[in-house]
Amino acid sequence: DEEYLTDQVTLEIASVNIKTLTSDSGLIQQPEDKDTQSHSDESLSDHKKTCKENGTCSLCLFRAPTISDMLNDEDLLYTVRLKLDPCHPTVKNWRNLASKWGMTYDELCFLEQKPQSPTLEFLLRNSDRTVEQLIDLCKFYKRIDVVKVLLKWVEEEWPKRGNRTYQNDF
Repeated sequence: DEEYLTDQVTLEIASVNIKTLTSDSGLIQQPEDKDTQSHSDESLSDHKKTCKENGTCSLCLFRAPTISDMLNDEDLLYTVRLKLDPCHPTVKNWRNLASKWGMTYDELCFLEQKPQSPTLEFLLRNSDRTVEQLIDLCKFYKRIDVVKVLLKWVEEEWPKRGNRTYQNDF
């Protein structure tokens, strides 16, 4: 199963036109999913300041979800793992995120040896952090594909779970 996923990712990467991966400044950018709706690069706190519904949209009204909340959504978790588990020299993955949040080299190597997904282990160890913090971390590493998936979940799925408990001023 993992071998198939690795082959699939390799094929997807090999089929990408290299010119689409470079920006004007010459920096490599992550390919974006065409099937997710477009979200801007603003943070959730920036969104609240510019909300067209005067702070009454689904992003503004809910309790800020934590990574622990995110772990309860199998579909989201599966998608995030598919995006962050693969190891490719030019694509930032779970290892970069974990290192940025303070995981040591020995811990990173230990997680790589476990049979469970390293992304899942990383998320479990940071389950008290907010999804907004994870989104900001993904933006830092230019993982806009992951940012889009997380923002879509925050906007569409999280409110369906009845989590509009208070207005939060991100």
